Amino acid sequence: MNFIKIYTIVIIALTFLNCSKSASKDDVSEVQEEKKIVSNSDLMSISQKQYENEALSMTSLVAHSFGTKINATGVIDVPPNGRAVISAQIGGYVKNSPLLIGDQVKKGQLLLTVENIEFLELQQQYLEAKEQLTFLKSDYERQKELFDEKITSEKSFLKAESDYRMTLAIYKGLRKKLELLQIDPMQVESGILTSVSKIFAPISGDVTAINITTGSFVSSSDQIMEIVNTEHLHLELKIFEKDVLNIKIGQTVLFNLPESGTKQYKGSVHLIGKSIGDDRTVMVHAHIDEPHDEGFIPGMFVQASILTNEVTGMGISDKAIIEDNGLTYLMLMKSGENDTYLFEKIQVETGELSGDIILIKNHKDLDPKGKYLLGGAYLLAD
Repeated sequence: MNFIKIYTIVIIALTFLNCSKSASKDDVSEVQEEKKIVSNSDLMSISQKQYENEALSMTSLVAHSFGTKINATGVIDVPPNGRAVISAQIGGYVKNSPLLIGDQVKKGQLLLTVENIEFLELQQQYLEAKEQLTFLKSDYERQKELFDEKITSEKSFLKAESDYRMTLAIYKGLRKKLELLQIDPMQVESGILTSVSKIFAPISGDVTAINITTGSFVSSSDQIMEIVNTEHLHLELKIFEKDVLNIKIGQTVLFNLPESGTKQYKGSVHLIGKSIGDDRTVMVHAHIDEPHDEGFIPGMFVQASILTNEVTGMGISDKAIIEDNGLTYLMLMKSGENDTYLFEKIQVETGELSGDIILIKNHKDLDPKGKYLLGGAYLLAD
């Protein structure tokens, strides 16, 4: 009886041990499935699950500009006609100013109104000059007829002509002042007078500064607000005197905003300064190729490189390059079947680095339409 019990315990123990080994093998299998699989030194594979977990991606060869770099610093700016400072033609009290910094305005849009009793006096003078002009014109024409008929003296004719032309000049000057104040002379002539002058936007753009509040007094020399049109942003760069002879119009400019990451933008040299500043630098004006939805703001600091001796070559993201024993490689995707990606390790010869694109000198030996592993190449290093 005791023998049977012992035999039964042994059987149960062996069964439990076998189950444990089986489970252990399954666990190892799952772990190995998560790891990369290397079939030989040139062909390597990775599971689709690991590809997704590591957020890997593919990239291809691209045509890119390479050349000797001349470093420069500068700012994003707008041309002079893209910036407008708003002032009042005649001082007054701000009656209404509905705008805030950052608001977009269109050319001709009402910006604010200014009130001043002097506007009424100006309109009164205009009406007086107009009435006097009517009389003097009639007298001048009558004196001219009399002078032509030898009835009146030349002195009387010249006096009438002088009075008429002097009043005409005053009338035209007052009319022009009213137009500058955006007061319609025709309404004034019909008896509609106003103490308010309207100020309209001279250009379209964004309001970048407001220096007044409702009720404050502004003079003609005060800067009420500023409007900047960002449709024609450009770069104003500084280069050292020793580099100026290597700069040519049309050369590629690569730049980035140090405060907003490492993304590079592209432009081209448009104008080269003809004078040297006190700090022995020369200004270079460059156009920006990128669309204006990048959030560029005038005044942003930029770091730039101007490419000289420029050539176009085939390159690829430097994140696709892996190094092994002093040699450089790309991982070419051969197939993607049965939830497994198969890669071939291709040796390449690299050259200059332009931004995040590195030159591939032996690109003719590669498949131009091939897909190469981008990032995560360290997973396939073993």
